Amino acid sequence: MRRLKVVLREEAIADLADIYNHVARASGSHVTAIGFVRRIKARCQRIGIVPMGGIARDDLQPGLRTVPFEHSAVIAYMVEDDQVSVTNMFYGGRDYEALYRRAERPEPDQDE
Repeated sequence: MRRLKVVLREEAIADLADIYNHVARASGSHVTAIGFVRRIKARCQRIGIVPMGGIARDDLQPGLRTVPFEHSAVIAYMVEDDQVSVTNMFYGGRDYEALYRRAERPEPDQDE
């Protein structure tokens, strides 16, 4: 399989900003936060080399795959035709499974 282009969806970019802020606060160092964000972005790009290498999570969303990152984050992505779309990045033990399950439940009808 050829290397696929990797793109970050809006949600993943927002997640990166949140991760940066969290790491900067926790470490007290913007240099540490920048380094972490650079490493996670580099890891995202490497997904394109072996896109089917992540853990299939069809139980959460059809086509969803995940890869762990440095024992502190999870990268969620989907392989779409000729590219990998990074959908989200979860840091610090966020319960991403609950977030996906909540997203698939329909909202209660406000009129009832």
